[in-house]
Amino acid sequence: MTSLDPVMLSRLLTGLTLFVHIVFASLGVGIPVMIALAEWRGIRTNDPHYMLMARRWARGFVITVAVGVVTGTSIGLQLSLLWPTFMRVAGQAIALPLFMETFAFFVEAIFLGIYLYTWDRFKNKITHLLLLIPVALGSSASAMFITMVNSFMNAPRGFTLSNGVLTNIDPIAAMLNTAAPTKVSHVLVASYTLCAGVLAGIAAISILRGQKHIYFKKALKLTVISTFVFAVDTAILGDSSGKYLAKYQPEKLAAGEWHFETQPYATLVYGGVLDENNEVRYGLKIPYALSILAGNAPNTEVIGLNDFPVDERPPLSIHYYFDLMVTLGGILVVIPLLYMFRKRLPGKKPYPRWLLIGIVALGPLALTAIEVGWMFAEVGRQPWMMRGVMKVAEAATTSNYVGWMLVLFIILYLALCFSCVKVLSKLFQSNDAVEEMRALGMEGAEPK
Repeated sequence: MTSLDPVMLSRLLTGLTLFVHIVFASLGVGIPVMIALAEWRGIRTNDPHYMLMARRWARGFVITVAVGVVTGTSIGLQLSLLWPTFMRVAGQAIALPLFMETFAFFVEAIFLGIYLYTWDRFKNKITHLLLLIPVALGSSASAMFITMVNSFMNAPRGFTLSNGVLTNIDPIAAMLNTAAPTKVSHVLVASYTLCAGVLAGIAAISILRGQKHIYFKKALKLTVISTFVFAVDTAILGDSSGKYLAKYQPEKLAAGEWHFETQPYATLVYGGVLDENNEVRYGLKIPYALSILAGNAPNTEVIGLNDFPVDERPPLSIHYYFDLMVTLGGILVVIPLLYMFRKRLPGKKPYPRWLLIGIVALGPLALTAIEVGWMFAEVGRQPWMMRGVMKVAEAATTSNYVGWMLVLFIILYLALCFSCVKVLSKLFQSNDAVEEMRALGMEGAEPK
């Protein structure tokens, strides 16, 4: 198999589409939650600054939704064009969550339009906030259903395989597979973390540029504390994911931790390189930590990679994806924690420049963590398209035109991403925020 055959090109194109789509899908999932938090706090405290946050964030949300629709449609198109065998065999089993994902998006889109055009139309402000609930639920449900499809690929169930054909299909069992609870919860909370971090970075940039208005300080506080809460939840759910892998996908955990021999009291390896004898060099070895991750006890037996056939082992490179994901998750907890205790830090500035720069980095760090997390999940499933049922090479198209599709989609995604960044940067210029506050009579000074 050459490096540019249809299978490899299909993997590259699908990987590229997922790489781009995850950005906008994650923003689409998390931003409604942040809008709801801002509007709820504005109503509860009768504070117009929080209401303005909700208004401005809602405008940016519409842009990310529009781009997310394009990239999401591309995924549906590529499933049929690039992976026809997979869709022919597994299409009936995953049809229900795919349909429900579309239905959830319809609910989100309908109520988003109503929400955007009914500002200040209700005497009771809670009524307007209630319109956002279907938007937030619809966006999260959309992510939940599409993640269930991915979970099915990792833990296929709800059918009987007979001569390469799925029979006795139970779509509910297929949708509620063993991988779904940990993957869905992890995806949702990671998306919330990303969005809180991105919005915190926008507020921090405005303060770095010299803005003194209390609006930016309030936005910073709300978003940074939200980032901390969501990042801690993501870490807890990550621990649950490790336990799931130990029980249901032990080959992925073993490859991710360079664990070759089945044994209790297993050591967790961070960093390092492998020599020709599969011995770890220069890595940090934490005794018993892998067994504790797998089963909460140091004597938990962890299955080693040598128990699996060579042609069914995931690439050992996923070790670095795992390490990077864990490292970034830790940083996403530490930076907000420093903000929360900033008054006890050395120096007299309420917002040290180095801390604001760290907060600006929250969004890119969270996005990188999500991307490498998905790379760990997808590359770690190799060589399977459906684990234990169908390999990637069996599922891919044999068309010779995938290369041209790859080129066209690269051009499309570059245009979309450039346009989106340009529009959002204009939308969230701090000067525009100040002018809007003045127009609404919300001028204010920094509190003592």
